Amino acid sequence: MERHITLGEFIVENQKDFPYAKGELSALLSSIRLAGKMVNQQINKAGLAEILGKAGKENIQGESQAKLDVMANDIFISTLRKRGEICGLASEELEDYLVFDDSIHKNAKYVVLIDPLDGSSNIDVGITVGTIFSIYRRITPEGGKVELKDYLQPGTKQVAAGYLIYGTSTILVYTTGNGVNGFTFDPGIGSFFLSHPSITFPSTGSTYSVNEGNYVHFPAGIKKYIKWVQELNEEENRPFTSRYTGSLVADFHRNMLLGGIYLYPQGTTAPKGKLRLLYECNPLAFLAEQAGGKASDGFRRILELQPKELHERVPFICGNKEMVEKAENFIREIR
Repeated sequence: MERHITLGEFIVENQKDFPYAKGELSALLSSIRLAGKMVNQQINKAGLAEILGKAGKENIQGESQAKLDVMANDIFISTLRKRGEICGLASEELEDYLVFDDSIHKNAKYVVLIDPLDGSSNIDVGITVGTIFSIYRRITPEGGKVELKDYLQPGTKQVAAGYLIYGTSTILVYTTGNGVNGFTFDPGIGSFFLSHPSITFPSTGSTYSVNEGNYVHFPAGIKKYIKWVQELNEEENRPFTSRYTGSLVADFHRNMLLGGIYLYPQGTTAPKGKLRLLYECNPLAFLAEQAGGKASDGFRRILELQPKELHERVPFICGNKEMVEKAENFIREIR
C-alpha cells in the first residue's frame, strides 16, 4: 500500500522552490516542525502535568499569559537557537526581539517572527489552539547583529509562513510562495504526513467568523456587512453560518478548507484593531493569497502594509476573495 509522503521528504523534494537558500530554509522548517511536536506533546498532557491556568504575569500587550504560552515560547526559542539558520527571533510574548550571535549563527540569513500559542485563552477548556510563524531574509549584512529593520519588513518580503494547529489532530500548514500544503501528525510514527496537498479556498463560502459580542463597537460598514450576511436570500445562500472560536488559527483553517471570511475590525475598544500585523496578520495573509484568498485591513492589502513597530496592531479581514471584497465595499461605502 502506497504511503503518504512525509513533511521531511516533501521539503527536500521541493527545495527547488527556494534554490538560493542552499538548504538553510529546509533546515529551518524542520526545526519548526520539531518544536511543534514538542509543544503538541505538552498540550496533550497539560491537564495531567498541571500546566493549565495562568502563569501569573502579562505579556507585552498587557494580556494574561497562560502557563502553556510561556512554555511554548521557551520551546520555540530554545529549539531554533540551537540551529544556525536564524540570526534572531521576535515573539508576540516578548517586548523586544532576540539576537542570536553565537558562532553558529554568524552567517545566518533569516529571522523568525512567531506567535507561539495563538488562542491560549481556550487552553483550559480544551478548544483548539495553534502556533503561527513567519520567516524573512535579513536585510542587514550577514556576520553582524540583526537589527530592528530586519523584522519591520512588509509581508510581501516573507519567504515562508505557516501555522500548526493543535486540535483533534495536529496539522502543520505552510507556504514558501508556491502554494499551500498541510501535513497531519501521526503520533504513532512521530512524523507529519502530507494530508492536504495544494490547499485552495473554495470558490464560494457561507461562513463568517467575528466576535459579535463587540458589535456595538464596530465601524458602521462592518455592522452593515454583518446585517447583510444575516439576511434571508436563498439565491445568495444567505444567511451565512456564524462560526467563531476565539482561536484565530482554528477559524482561519476552517474557512480556508470550507470557505468563509474572518473579521477582526477596529472598534472603540481596539481603535487600531486587535491582531498583530507581524505575528498573525502577515503570515495568514501570505497563506490566504497563496490559497487563492484575500487579506485586507478594509482598504489596503495586508501584505503591503509597512510595519512601524514590533507589536503593531491592524484591522484584519481575511478569507474567500469574493467575500472579502464584499466586506470592503460595505466599509468604503460608509467611510
